Amino acid sequence: MPEPRIDVVIADDQELVRMGFSLILGVQPGITVVGEAADGVECIELARRLRPRVVLADIRMPRLDGLEVVRQLAGPGVADPLNVVVITTFDQDDYVRTALRNGACGFLLKDASPDLLVEAVQAAARGDALVSPAVTVRLLRRLEATERGTVRALEAPEASDAAGLSERERDIVRLVAVGRTNQEIGDELFLSLSTVKTYLGRIQAKLNARNRVEVAAWAWEHGAVRGSR
Repeated sequence: MPEPRIDVVIADDQELVRMGFSLILGVQPGITVVGEAADGVECIELARRLRPRVVLADIRMPRLDGLEVVRQLAGPGVADPLNVVVITTFDQDDYVRTALRNGACGFLLKDASPDLLVEAVQAAARGDALVSPAVTVRLLRRLEATERGTVRALEAPEASDAAGLSERERDIVRLVAVGRTNQEIGDELFLSLSTVKTYLGRIQAKLNARNRVEVAAWAWEHGAVRGSR
């Protein structure tokens, strides 16, 4: 049976950015750009009407910013949340924690390569999240530094014990936090792909995390990846 089509809505106030993303995604088999929005209000209206599998939303938009778009489409309390990938730049690190709390399932740089754009959309469509060493890890490191400058976070293994993580689960959390894919985690830990997925499901349940980005955020916030830098 063929994979279901991935419908995408792109929201960005820059027409050239929307056009570039649309051109890249439009030539990919199984991906269709079904709508474009120039501001946050239009994005929410389109997304609720079209129910795409993935929404790409810029953080800085007129009328309603991307953080509020994420909250309304994917945040806590949303009955039928959508998969929203936040489009960001390296000077927007301060928005990461809010985006995560609001339900973002990934981050994408505006100057991302076409391959990374496609990968982010495909991952989000699976209900997964893009955790790229070049993007998310850098942002989450800033998040960790901010957390430690205000409230002391639990140290690993103290935090891991409190969350009920096993030693193997801690290994997987650390690898997720530094951007490893499921296949790379399996290769490094000598586990099958299905076993890695099973572990990840358990980890997300224990951490009350909705996706890989939240698992990675937990790891950086609680010092679980200090040995991996």
